[in-house]
Amino acid sequence: MAESFTLEMKQKLLSMRQEILERMSESNSEFKSIATSMGIQDSIDSAADDIAIKKMEAVNKHEADRLRAIENALERIHTGKYGMCLRCGKKIPEERLRALPYAVLCLSCKNAEEGVGRR
Repeated sequence: MAESFTLEMKQKLLSMRQEILERMSESNSEFKSIATSMGIQDSIDSAADDIAIKKMEAVNKHEADRLRAIENALERIHTGKYGMCLRCGKKIPEERLRALPYAVLCLSCKNAEEGVGRR
């Protein structure tokens, strides 16, 4: 894999990581705001706050999973293993990495994995 491509992907991953951290920080501020404002409320307000909290928790879980994948991709860049399929060891096409810079499987292995999951 060309060093220029790897550097491009590293910058993209770092940018994605920064965006996620900023969103998670904003979400935590919203979460704290809701938590501190939960004084005496009627049941409708309380239910709406519960829904908002659950939604933020789900978003944060998704963001945390993406952040972990990005961190793992950055580690693979550092160790020289970026762009190699973790299942079969073949190169992951640059087009796939441009679309999903933290991809760990080539399309063949990903399709096989999804096929098994659908059964």
